[in-house]
Amino acid sequence: MTTQNTQTTTPAPAAQGSHFWVLTLELPGRAAMTQSGAYTPPAGMTRNDVYLALRQHVTADHPEMARATTMFFALEPNQL
Repeated sequence: MTTQNTQTTTPAPAAQGSHFWVLTLELPGRAAMTQSGAYTPPAGMTRNDVYLALRQHVTADHPEMARATTMFFALEPNQL
């Protein structure tokens, strides 16, 4: 009698940043947008540094939002 061992492996999760962020910008009465993602800040960065870097990143892709008001910003550790 032959037995066969079947082994199922779960793929390793994709590398992600150490923090998850959400940023909502609004041009009152004209436009609003929300973007999110994962980010690993360099050592020594403050929450404000991260906010400014992410805002610059978002507005580089959407220059029309450069003068927008920040309606929401969240930065949390990316782990459960």
